[in-house]
Amino acid sequence: MTGFANEQETDVKTGLLVQTLKEENIDLFRDEFLQMHPYDQANFYEEMDEKMRTKMYHYLSPKEMAAVFENIEIEEENYQKILSEMLPHYAADMLANMYTDDAVDVLNELDKDQVVSYLTIMDKEAADEIKGLLHYEESTAGSIMTTEFIAILANQTVRSAMVILKNEAPRAETIYYVYVMNDHKQLVGVISLRDLIINDDEMMIYEMMNERVLSVSVSEDQEEVARKMRDYNFLALPVVDFQNHLLGIITVDDIIDVMEEEASDDYSKLAAVSDMDTFDKNPFSAAKKRLPWLIILLFLGMLTANLIGRFEETLNQVAILAVFIPLIAGMAGNTGTQALAVAVRGIATGDLQKESKRQLILREAGTGLITGTTCGILVTIIIYVWLGDIFLGLLVGFSILAALFVATLAGAFVPLLMHKLNIDPAVASGPFITTVNDLISIFIYFQMATLFIQHLTS
Repeated sequence: MTGFANEQETDVKTGLLVQTLKEENIDLFRDEFLQMHPYDQANFYEEMDEKMRTKMYHYLSPKEMAAVFENIEIEEENYQKILSEMLPHYAADMLANMYTDDAVDVLNELDKDQVVSYLTIMDKEAADEIKGLLHYEESTAGSIMTTEFIAILANQTVRSAMVILKNEAPRAETIYYVYVMNDHKQLVGVISLRDLIINDDEMMIYEMMNERVLSVSVSEDQEEVARKMRDYNFLALPVVDFQNHLLGIITVDDIIDVMEEEASDDYSKLAAVSDMDTFDKNPFSAAKKRLPWLIILLFLGMLTANLIGRFEETLNQVAILAVFIPLIAGMAGNTGTQALAVAVRGIATGDLQKESKRQLILREAGTGLITGTTCGILVTIIIYVWLGDIFLGLLVGFSILAALFVATLAGAFVPLLMHKLNIDPAVASGPFITTVNDLISIFIYFQMATLFIQHLTS
């Protein structure tokens, strides 16, 4: 009931804001809009058409619009269109007022000429901070860190540190961790906000700081950063260069975005779709993303068809063999996908660092042998009871045993091999491994049928 009431309340609020925009009642619009949570402001902004958004640019300052822009969730290619609605100086001021990492995320989606233009007319201090992050390679710690953090020196008192904290807090992304540097700007410790509050004003920072501070390299992959943040339950992680100079921090909200992005990317690859981040209303756009993988799988399917054609003579002699092709191929595809999911998840979560790859292969081999034997015995009994042919039952049973064993091994081994070659293991997608296992299982099935053809035709 509460959710329904909140939904109604939101609809009423939206209707009121739309009305104030249409009537050009700037004071009432600002009063109502600025009381909303930034997330709700962003949702309202996204629902408006270009005409309404243009009015909002006149009613809100660049600083106020920056808070909205930090929370919007639009397709990456639409940033260019949205920013073109604003006057160049307004857009530049808005970007300058955003947290640096968020501004960099937006600028990375624009043409280089546009980026240079915005940085040229932007406040020099903000432009310099943004330029400092723009050159870092995508998907690294440097590309997602922010430079709005609070740092103090080890040889100062709690009193002077609190003065810095109060002055820097309005611009900092988080104030719960205060990082400690030496005179060479190297990271030497960390202090929590609580420690600063409860300790004596004259105590020196080096006497109370925690020297065992965990940091990440500026070039470290964002997935590894996300794993560390998850394992240690930190709200923020400091980012350092090879000489341990403090460059920035990565906050938990950035890591949540990274986890969502990586999960979406892995799921896209597992489903053999190039991009599932956005919902395509245009069927041509959706087809464009899916066709490359489908064409690859089409050619693999043609190999399967060609393989069946090579055993045409065996099929002509024992036509009933064709009945069990979908069963064997389907079982192999299913078990291969299961093993694939286990391996990809182990790589993605870092669990394989605790469990050796050899152990995983041996475990999946054992699993494939047990499941293959169980399913093989079961199908042999079913075929014997159904058709009264023990040799056909044994053929299909042994084929399932061999196919499930090989498919399980392939499902576990292929992503591990790709990871070893520095290729994203999620590329070994479900449809891909299923099609490959179809090929393998059908070959096993017909090869065994050809070897024992005399028992099936007698």
